Amino acid sequence: MDHWRIDTPQGQLSQYTSVQRFDDFLKQVAALGFEAIETFDFHLGPLRELFGSLENARAFMQSRGIDKVLSLFHAVMYDERQSAPHVRSTHDHIVNYAEYIMRSSQGLGVENFIVMPAGLYYDVEPVTDDKIRACAELWNRVGEMTQKYGVKTCCHHEFFCGIRTAEQLRKFYEWTDPRYVFFYCDTAQHVIAGVDPVDLYLKLADRCGGFHMKDTLHVDLTGDYRRKPDAEVMAPTTPRWFHEMGVPGGLVDFPAMMAAMKDRGYEGWVGVEHDKADVGGGNYPESTALSAWYIQHVLKKIYA
Repeated sequence: MDHWRIDTPQGQLSQYTSVQRFDDFLKQVAALGFEAIETFDFHLGPLRELFGSLENARAFMQSRGIDKVLSLFHAVMYDERQSAPHVRSTHDHIVNYAEYIMRSSQGLGVENFIVMPAGLYYDVEPVTDDKIRACAELWNRVGEMTQKYGVKTCCHHEFFCGIRTAEQLRKFYEWTDPRYVFFYCDTAQHVIAGVDPVDLYLKLADRCGGFHMKDTLHVDLTGDYRRKPDAEVMAPTTPRWFHEMGVPGGLVDFPAMMAAMKDRGYEGWVGVEHDKADVGGGNYPESTALSAWYIQHVLKKIYA
């Protein structure tokens, strides 16, 4: 998942700002053994501008060893006036916008449409059963629509999402249609929210559309998930929520997760996410390399 940023004399820039920067990014990722990338839907426009079409962009990626853009993360600015999953009057707008993204992304090989299934917790609370049902109704509609394009709608629960606790997750997946709504497991986000990602995966294995593998050193015990405007950067309890797999003191049991995946016969994609890797002096190439080492020397041996 490419939160990647590049240090330049002008400061940090996205790899989507030039063909050369995108080329360097792809080569570094492919050299470490990765086979696809995930990105945000707002990068569709820059890819077209750089290469003329998304088909050309994918051909360029493949020439560098990266097969496809596996997933698009739907970057919705949730707003009760037009885009709020718990507000039914906004559903038509969200569905129409999601279909626009589906039409706009043809040519990249996208398999997953990743969404945060509820707004920010402080915008949704109190989180009632009716609000969870409203969210479920929306993503059932979106999921049925995206399947017409050969794409799965996958729900990704940030620790500050309006659907975050074990009980809220249980209800949401009971009230969504397994044919249309899939689970995307972000290991660190669930741990921060006090949910065991291995246990959650075992409960939803048949609906798992993929993973964001990353670690954390903290569980949110003080209500940081309510922090405005951005819980990931405003919390006073930790300067950095997310870390690479294998970090000393990490709270995610990745060997247990891989054993569970092997037990359930998971054969889909597994993604690494290096979210805010530059906090505290790190950088994205380093973070990606550390994760690649852990995959090659620890995780692959479990699922050999």
